[in-house]
Amino acid sequence: MKIMNNRVTISVALSALLTILSCKDKKEEKEEKVVYPVTTVVQMDTVITKDYVAQIQSLKNIEIRAQEKGFLEKIDVDEGQFVQAGQTLFRIMPQIYQAELLKAQAEVEQAKIELQNSSTLASNNIVSKNERAMSKAKLDAANAEMKLAQIHLNFTNVKAPFSGFINRIPLKVGSLVDEGDLLTSLSDNTGIYAYFNVSEPEYLNYQTHSAERGNDQVSLLMANGELLPNKGTIANIEGEFDNEAGNIAFRAKFPNPHQLLRNGETGKVQMTVPLKNALIIPQKATYEIQDQIYVFLVDKTGKVHSKNIKVAYNLPDLYVVSEGLTANDQFLLEGVQKVKDDQKVETKLQDPKIVLQSLKLKAD
Repeated sequence: MKIMNNRVTISVALSALLTILSCKDKKEEKEEKVVYPVTTVVQMDTVITKDYVAQIQSLKNIEIRAQEKGFLEKIDVDEGQFVQAGQTLFRIMPQIYQAELLKAQAEVEQAKIELQNSSTLASNNIVSKNERAMSKAKLDAANAEMKLAQIHLNFTNVKAPFSGFINRIPLKVGSLVDEGDLLTSLSDNTGIYAYFNVSEPEYLNYQTHSAERGNDQVSLLMANGELLPNKGTIANIEGEFDNEAGNIAFRAKFPNPHQLLRNGETGKVQMTVPLKNALIIPQKATYEIQDQIYVFLVDKTGKVHSKNIKVAYNLPDLYVVSEGLTANDQFLLEGVQKVKDDQKVETKLQDPKIVLQSLKLKAD
């Protein structure tokens, strides 16, 4: 009787174990049957906004240099000061040039007297008319020398050619200044230029798709991450490409009424770029390995295969693909971190346009 009870107990235990294993197998089989959503590329014409690193320059920025030699007698401005056009900036010791002007003025007076005498004598036929002409030429030369002396004297009083901000002043009062020495530089910041480089394909797109572009307006993202309130326009494109870098320089002009931006700053020009037949995919359908971006293509048998792609533009939740995909390729939309190469999976195709409309998630 005891042996029979033991057999019954063993039989019940084996039956329970088989039931548990059977349930586990069914559960694992059920878990393995995951249906992965797949989609295709959206191919469409679109316009994107791209950032270009820009170097900012003032509307006018010039060096103020000495035009005469002498001691720097006075500095009438300070660094960073705003000055008006015609305002005196520096005075270079003028005494020598004042003396030269006085000498030239005396020579003019002497030539006038000689001309007057020659004219009187010529009218009385005492001297020839050629003598009078020589006196007239001498007076003209004296006047020219006087004007030249006046110009040299004026050069000792250095004035602002236009209104703007004074920059660094390297010399101090009493410094010996030679002709051509840098005194300071002057910037007119009422407007600014932003110079930025554009690649050859982007340049060609810009020039050939003006209708899609709409206008030449651009925005400027300042160094603090804020947009300049005033929009600018593309004012100029350089005449030739940089062969080494493979790009060409654009120049955008922006109003700067409050003179917030100064010469030498940096920023980012935001320009709309038209794209023809762009291939667009969700970012969440991709994964990265060592800075390379991949998707999982799904073949006709349901197997997944990793595929390296090249991204032309990075948009919010989207990539514009330049290489690696065609319009007919199907790829995993979700689960890219859960599958392996050559794994066979069950899939369900989703409309790519509907997928794009609901995108807010990254890859999972």
